[in-house]
Amino acid sequence: MQSCRVLVVEDFEPFRRLICSTLRTRPEFQIIGEVADGLEAVQRAEELQPDLIMLDIGLPSLNGIDAARRIRKLSPKSKIIFMSQESSSDVVHEALALGALGYVVKIHAGNELLPAVAEVLQGRQFVGSGLSGHYFAPAPDSIPPRHLNEPLSPPAPGSMEISRSHEVEFYSDDAAFVVGFTRFIEAPLKSGNAVVVIATESHRKSLLQKLLENGVDIAAAVEQGRYVSVDVAETLSSFMVNDRPDPALVMKAAGNLIATVAKASSGERIRIAACGECAPVLWEQGKGDAAVELEQLWDEIARGCNIDILCGYVLSSFQREQQGHIYERICAKHSAASSH
Repeated sequence: MQSCRVLVVEDFEPFRRLICSTLRTRPEFQIIGEVADGLEAVQRAEELQPDLIMLDIGLPSLNGIDAARRIRKLSPKSKIIFMSQESSSDVVHEALALGALGYVVKIHAGNELLPAVAEVLQGRQFVGSGLSGHYFAPAPDSIPPRHLNEPLSPPAPGSMEISRSHEVEFYSDDAAFVVGFTRFIEAPLKSGNAVVVIATESHRKSLLQKLLENGVDIAAAVEQGRYVSVDVAETLSSFMVNDRPDPALVMKAAGNLIATVAKASSGERIRIAACGECAPVLWEQGKGDAAVELEQLWDEIARGCNIDILCGYVLSSFQREQQGHIYERICAKHSAASSH
């Protein structure tokens, strides 16, 4: 199996670790450098002459587009895949016009990173599903893209795919909510992993009390940075625009929380548990469509990152009957649904 030398350029450390850990599941990939700055990326590309460069766009010192222009001159044989949360068709056109062969929207990276690398290393252009509906002219030196129905090469034996775990539980009252969330939180904390909680002030206090009663050393988890609890109202205010969740701001808020607990994670592969009630609060406020949109965004985050997500709704049977269409749409955005 031919070796591929990879330079990873990404300033968001948790996402850089996600890229590296995913690539390391395949023995042919050798990560020869990790860079968080655009100018340094140009220097390292000239020095190392990598086979493949995974390149972010929003970089300090020099953005990824300008860095790619310089890299193409200094390391012309290096293939480039852009990985960015930017999904503007104009930006993608500009990125591919530079000669990059791949473009993946970060939120879809969990499913698309390895297929993108496989295609690009064969000289084919890869444009991720987050950009469907747009036509992008293939690079001059690329092999024509596959037909949409033509399957990709199967993954190598032993390759790892990031699982989607985005579950929803409906509770009859606050007491059942606290029991369900406590059960979800306990296991990762006791095994040394990290947890993010986004809940109302009353639920956060009840959860702390229940965890203490169950013998969880929550003080140590907080001190180590493995337990982060934030207020749901403050979190919603950080990404709601005109009563709708702004996708870029949701990604930023989620990324900041993941980064906070990722610092306390040991080992190369990050596994984080997150539970919350952002969408449930929106539904309670009469913003059912916004709640469904937010659940869709969290589902994409679950697909794109190695993270377990639990959403909790305190919901009466009367509410489900009166707004069954919202209830069904919310269930459809999750990998599993249950009532307690």
